Amino acid sequence: MSILMDAPQRARSRPWTRIRPLRALAVTLLMMAVLFPVPASASVTHHGGRIPTGFVVLSDVDPTILHDIRYRTSHNFIGRPIIGYRQPLCILSRPAAQALRRAQAALRPRGYTLKVYDCYRPQRAVNDFARWAERPRDVRMKGEFYPNVDKSRLFEDGYIAARSGHSRGSTVDLTLVRLPAKAQRPYVPGERLVPCFAPRDERFPDNTVDMGTGFDCFDTLANTLDPRITGKARDNRLLLKSTLETAGFTNYAAEWWHYTLSGEPYPDTYFDFPVARG
Repeated sequence: MSILMDAPQRARSRPWTRIRPLRALAVTLLMMAVLFPVPASASVTHHGGRIPTGFVVLSDVDPTILHDIRYRTSHNFIGRPIIGYRQPLCILSRPAAQALRRAQAALRPRGYTLKVYDCYRPQRAVNDFARWAERPRDVRMKGEFYPNVDKSRLFEDGYIAARSGHSRGSTVDLTLVRLPAKAQRPYVPGERLVPCFAPRDERFPDNTVDMGTGFDCFDTLANTLDPRITGKARDNRLLLKSTLETAGFTNYAAEWWHYTLSGEPYPDTYFDFPVARG
């Protein structure tokens, strides 16, 4: 999902402080998209509280893949658990989960494991993001996740949108962890925040390899092939990218952690069942 969702290509070259004449109109139109039905070519389906046929819990397919489901916790860009995340699970379409198992099988002999941050995301969670974006004073997590971005620009710059590829069930946010995996301390709400693009030793002590930024970093440094990311961090991004592409995924160029299964089984359906076993 963009940093969070699938959105039109971001205009990355402009400075954050530039003001454009149609800015207010663009934001208004995007907000209207949140309130009105999806296009005729797409649909939203709910399935009550059940995981629909065709979806699986990733840990049932490959229990060796690590989980750090951030939207079930307070360690995310909003600073609280997100609506719809009832359990810290990774749910995916069966083909996407099987493709991740193939990627994991290729990585483990090289001394790495995958770690997922987010998988299927219900539409109600996407709506929760949009409502949060309308509250300009709620910037409690700005210091870590979007220190250089004014919250009022999140819609215009494509960080927040009305629909997310995650809701189709075959998109995943993930990273690499070196084996044996080190323990990761829990985030403590209210702790001092460090920018997501700070040097690795200064950022929140995630147990992953260095990717140049943290997860969900609202910054151009999160672009997968940003030339400012060099050395080991670039190597790590390229290892993740090549492994996932071989397994059948396509990277979203603006986010090093974001991958969607090529030929996903539900390209026009946005699901809204909760993240739970039911």
